[in-house]
Amino acid sequence: MGKTEPKNPPAYVVTSADHALRAAVMLQLEGGLTVSQVAQRLEVARSTAHRLLQTLVYRDFAVQDEQRKYHPGPVLELAAHSQSLTSRLRAVALPHLQRLVDLVGESANLTIRTGDTARFIASVECRQALRVGSREGMVFPAHRTTAGLVLLADLDPGEVEELYAESRYAERPDERPDLPGLRAQLARVRRAGFALNNGLSERGVVAIGVPVRDSGGAPLAGLSISLPSVRYDRNHLPALVSTLHRVAGEIEPPDGPRAATSESRKARNPR
Repeated sequence: MGKTEPKNPPAYVVTSADHALRAAVMLQLEGGLTVSQVAQRLEVARSTAHRLLQTLVYRDFAVQDEQRKYHPGPVLELAAHSQSLTSRLRAVALPHLQRLVDLVGESANLTIRTGDTARFIASVECRQALRVGSREGMVFPAHRTTAGLVLLADLDPGEVEELYAESRYAERPDERPDLPGLRAQLARVRRAGFALNNGLSERGVVAIGVPVRDSGGAPLAGLSISLPSVRYDRNHLPALVSTLHRVAGEIEPPDGPRAATSESRKARNPR
């Protein structure tokens, strides 16, 4: 495998399957969702959301409790994070992502890093006709995403070397980044305090990201906006970065600096 392929919706996408998969991702990341909440998030009728959730229950992707809320089922149980810091961070950040979208008029994302991958844990789409769609639940190589670069830039050089050691890519050598080039890229991100991604992850998409830190300075996640490249104006970059830093600073860690730092260390050393 080489460069990550674009994650644009295929022409043959099956809407019902897409909705079911998105609902499964919501349960995996959050849990405790009602039919109304799922219907609102997917922008479908309650009856449609109910059928989707009942199908997930039938296939063991979901279970329903006595309060008629849905939670991750046995299939998702190992990856369920309904009580994790990640889930609580997402819940805290969502209103700020919506405000960011309102301020800049582009789609916003919150991303965490685990090892050499970056996972989008929250997305809020803007309302423009031409927009970057939700990336929630998607996983990319960390060095090919805006937030991933921001979080990698916070690592010590030795940690970067260890993370991308040749031995770890013995069975997938084409996926290993060019280390000298990556080191130079991370140095630029550190100096600038933000990452600019122009077509690195997906052709025709520009993304700008900054770190979200706890009160002790440890990185928790990456906050980013994504927009079609035809709408990107480099003259607006300073204002966009300033807005991103301001909103990132307003996202408070849900469990305080100690818990946040502990989770960050786990992300740094997944093995």
